[in-house]
Order: sequence, then structure tokens, then C-alpha cells
Amino acid sequence: MDRARQLSEFLKTRRARLSPDAVGANGFGGQRRVPGLRREELALLAGVSVDYYTRLEQGRARNVSSEVLSAVADALGLDADERAYLNNLAKPAAARRRPARPQKVGLELRQALEALVTVPAYIIGRRLDVLAWNELARLLVADFPALPAAERNMARLVFLDETAKDLYPDWQTKARDTVSNLRFDAGRHPDDPELAALVGELSLRSADFRRLWADHAVHGKTRGRKRFAHPLLGELALDYVAMRAPDDPDLTMMIYSAPSGSEAAASLHLLASFTTTPAPAEPEPQEIT
Repeated sequence: MDRARQLSEFLKTRRARLSPDAVGANGFGGQRRVPGLRREELALLAGVSVDYYTRLEQGRARNVSSEVLSAVADALGLDADERAYLNNLAKPAAARRRPARPQKVGLELRQALEALVTVPAYIIGRRLDVLAWNELARLLVADFPALPAAERNMARLVFLDETAKDLYPDWQTKARDTVSNLRFDAGRHPDDPELAALVGELSLRSADFRRLWADHAVHGKTRGRKRFAHPLLGELALDYVAMRAPDDPDLTMMIYSAPSGSEAAASLHLLASFTTTPAPAEPEPQEIT
């Protein structure tokens, strides 16, 4: 992907979402032809010259200091993920320009994944590729072993597999989250040719992806709640947490769970009974004396 173009479009979209009233910029006067702030208004808020900010927004600035990027981020009201994305695009590390090695899931992570026999879990890498999974994830999310390796990718599943809209009742939210996560990864690896190819293919094949990608929303994988509509279990809401591997920030384990005693927990226990690994027996209720 064109890093300078991505930086330019990101800054433009973040500037366009700012309300002049909210930041007191209406005092500049003049008729506004587009929403949001003008470049000169943003430059004033950031404390940089209009010429310098213009070059930054056009992707032409060189050796941008961390102080300037922080000031621009403050003026734009960026959150932590957006700040990281801005820094990755404006100051790409030399290591990220080298061809990335194929990712591998180490023995320890695989053992941890296999030990999770009561909750769905899977490991994703760069470009949202699904690299490993446990049995419950196979039964809940997708039959990963049956897919060709190139199609084991969450963005492909969400936007190119029609069953995704049946699996996720809040598909629009899932789609936005997926694109935001993919955009976050693009900031970490702006020169990844495989990522550029994936974005190009999804843009050609999915109008929803094109629309969401153009929004330049950026968020990393953290935690939240996701609703599923399983063909056997019906609808269930599960909490998820994203845990990055300590020795490889491009590897993330996604774990879904439910509060003890909830209907969703009972559904997961039933799902576990369909696996080849016996599910632990549910504890007997204890009487309090």
C-alpha cells in the first residue's frame, strides 16, 4: 500500500470529523465548503505552520518529530490506537520495511490453546490470518481445517462468506471492528505486499468493505462482547479478550467466555460436549450452611 497516501487520507478523515464549534474554530469566518476543520485551523491548534501541516497531510514531510506528531494528535483528538497508527505511518521503522517472515505459532502457545477445552479460542496473526484454533472455535466460528490455508482469514470470512451474516446478528458492528483491526495492522506493516493484495481483493469484491475501509477507522483488538447465532445453540452473547503474545506482538490469542451460571456458559458447555475432548463436568451446587 502507498504509505504516504494512507497517511494523507487518515489525516483528512480525522480532520473532517472535527466540529468547528467544538474546538472554537468558527471564529475564522468564511463559508465552509466541506465539513470539519480547515488545514489552517488544524495547524493553529497544533502549533505548527500551515505549510508544514499541509506537507504532512500530503505525505511529503520528512523526519517528522515525535513532538509534532503528538501536537497534531492532540489537535485531532486521536485515541491511543489512532496515535499509534499515525506514528507508524509517519515514522515507519526500518525493520517493518523488510519482507516479513511467515508467522509460526510456537509450541507453548499451541499447548495453551489446546488446554482451553471449555471456551472457544483461536490465534490470529498479521492481516487477521487465523493460524491456530481449538475445537470449540472450530464449532462456533468456522470449520477452519476444511478451509484452504489462504482462506483462513477473519476479514475474508466476514466479508466474503455469506454465512457470516447469519453467524453474527450484529454483522455491521463485526464488519466495522474487523476493518478497524485490519487498518491497525496496516499501520504496523504499511509496506506488506500481502496485506495490500488482501485489501485490494476485498475492495473489489465487497462494497461494504470499500465503504468501511474509506472511513479510516483504527482500533486494535482488546476486549468486548460479541453475539453469535449458532445453528444448534441459538443466540448467545460471549465476552472476548485479545491477548498478545509477549514475544511477538503480531500474534494475538482471541478467547471467548461467558459468566459462570449464565445461559451462554451452559451453551458453551453443550458445545464442548460435541468435541472429541471430553468437557469437564459442571460442579455440583454447594449448599451454604
